[in-house]
Amino acid sequence: MREDLLFRIWYYFRTGWGTYFAFIFAAVNTLVVTYYLAIDKLPVLKTIFPSFITYVLVSVAIAIPLLTAAGYIHFKKSTAYKAEVDISVESHPHMKRLLVSNEAIMILFLKMSDVIIKIGKNEKLDEKELKEIEEVQKDFMDYIKEQKDFKFISKNKIT
Repeated sequence: MREDLLFRIWYYFRTGWGTYFAFIFAAVNTLVVTYYLAIDKLPVLKTIFPSFITYVLVSVAIAIPLLTAAGYIHFKKSTAYKAEVDISVESHPHMKRLLVSNEAIMILFLKMSDVIIKIGKNEKLDEKELKEIEEVQKDFMDYIKEQKDFKFISKNKIT
């Protein structure tokens, strides 16, 4: 059995509650409260929304496009989402390591492509290029040794 099973269940529960139940409950609550405490008490608004169903249909017809546009603006047009992602990456150790790993892999790929181009042109690597490749390899090995969950690699795959 997984040792983090309770935390996983707790996380799934919070996600279900916060994303689905609380959202639906809040929407229904807002509609009921605004209708019965505001619209139902004011004759002018009661003529516009003669029944609760009419109010719900009009509210939904207006709210869905309006809130969809707000969501679109949040993700595509404002800097709010970028700030959220920045904070998430800063505080999430797995995301940090993923970025570092990708950067290291890109450096390694660039060096490998240089070697392949040289080989393709029947050229030999000079001493400086060999030194650079060895340095990248050493840096990569040091990085792998620092990672606790990469121990299986250093034991089984890398000499």
